[in-house]
Amino acid sequence: MGDIKNAGNVLPEDENEIIALRRMRLRELKAEGHDPFVTTKYDVSETSKEIVSDFEKFDGSEVSVAGRMISKRQMGKASFAHIRDSAGDLQLYFRIDALGEEKYEEFKKLDIGDIIGVQGEVFMTHKGEISVKVSSFELLAKSLRPLPEKYHGLKDTEIRYRQRYLDLIVNPEVKDVFVKRSRIISAIRTFLNERGFIEVETPILNTVMGGANARPFITHHNTLDMDMYLRIAPELYLKRLIVGGFDKVYELGRLFRNEGMDTRHNPEFTTMELYEAYADYNDMMDITEEMYRYAAEKVLGTTTLNYQGEEVELGKKWKRVSMTDAVRLVTGIDFNKLSDLPKLRLAVRKAGVEIDKKDSWGTILYKTFEQKVEERLTGPIFIIDYPVEVSPLAKRKADDPRLTERFEFFINAREMGNAFSELNDPEDQRGRFEDQAKKRAAGDAEAQMMDEDYVTALEYGLPPTGGLGIGIDRMVMLFTDSASIRDVLLFPTMKPVK
Repeated sequence: MGDIKNAGNVLPEDENEIIALRRMRLRELKAEGHDPFVTTKYDVSETSKEIVSDFEKFDGSEVSVAGRMISKRQMGKASFAHIRDSAGDLQLYFRIDALGEEKYEEFKKLDIGDIIGVQGEVFMTHKGEISVKVSSFELLAKSLRPLPEKYHGLKDTEIRYRQRYLDLIVNPEVKDVFVKRSRIISAIRTFLNERGFIEVETPILNTVMGGANARPFITHHNTLDMDMYLRIAPELYLKRLIVGGFDKVYELGRLFRNEGMDTRHNPEFTTMELYEAYADYNDMMDITEEMYRYAAEKVLGTTTLNYQGEEVELGKKWKRVSMTDAVRLVTGIDFNKLSDLPKLRLAVRKAGVEIDKKDSWGTILYKTFEQKVEERLTGPIFIIDYPVEVSPLAKRKADDPRLTERFEFFINAREMGNAFSELNDPEDQRGRFEDQAKKRAAGDAEAQMMDEDYVTALEYGLPPTGGLGIGIDRMVMLFTDSASIRDVLLFPTMKPVK
């Protein structure tokens, strides 16, 4: 850490010495009867942004503002400083003749990072900077740790993610990402509410792991003396509500999957899932397109985005391509014409696809798509008609029972969401659960469990239903041009520092 100018002096480079000096100043303040942590409230009349954006209105007016002091420049009997509040930065002008010698000495002892409240008159300096001529101020909280040096900032991503509060202090542009995140979620809610969907809440602690193929987090309920699972998906509960008579429901919330971590995956993440009775996966594609366009226009004012140097156009009709066609276009292998498994295995291995000896036609199709096609999908594009082996909750296609009415949509080679025409045949559903249970018994920790109560619900009758799940974190990444999921999570999962 380089030298930090504070109160007209150069502080020691050693951070421990700086902290020790600030703690000493705090003790002095308390001894003098000026404990900064006693104040419980400070009346703020305006934000920095309001003053700066409407100077003509506030010119010459008395205002009361508060924020963190981020700079300080002493010049004898007059000094300048900047505070940062939730809306931006504002310059302050301190004069000994306006404050008096005693109060001015108090100002000189303030440190960068201290939180202060000030009152004074708004004016514009000779250099054209809108400022407040301070008539009184109050120290509201003492900063005992120095902020990173102004011109070097906080660049270490590990520190930024671990200490997000510090990241937000010194990199104010980071806050814009999370403001947009909030607005995106708000836009989604408005979009769905206006279309008659009801927001609901379903259990996070589950007795049966279901709704997706994923490795769960396991916990234990002491009173019931039983293991429980943090939910990997809310799907099965939401469809129970469709059985119960709700026609349109959705849930925005956190899911938990005990899996790998990278730029696209965090163990806990946010999704939106919706279900609509008497709809199918074609309707879900329409809703997806409309929702993305609506949110983009509300939050960004445009449907043309730039993500990591690539233009993404959400406003035009999105392509809809079957998985078999997508595989044929990239590899030349036509799964619709090649059903002989030995010949199919030979063809995909020649194409460089890694498969197992026991893989079925549908599993081979999915692995070929995943290994050879997915990375080429610039999008926005819907890949439709997934094999039944990897779609245990989706309805089969009437003209080809090997496939289901399921889609995932991709933007810039990233899977952004998943949907299907929901399987509502209880006997078919039971059979698929049993297949999943066999995989689980064989060691597949991601395979779903048998959910007897869900099958019972289907036996009462689930109307034809369309379901859709969208990853909110990845949507925010797209809308904010963020390369890593950690950039759009306020507090991403991190390994503790020893």
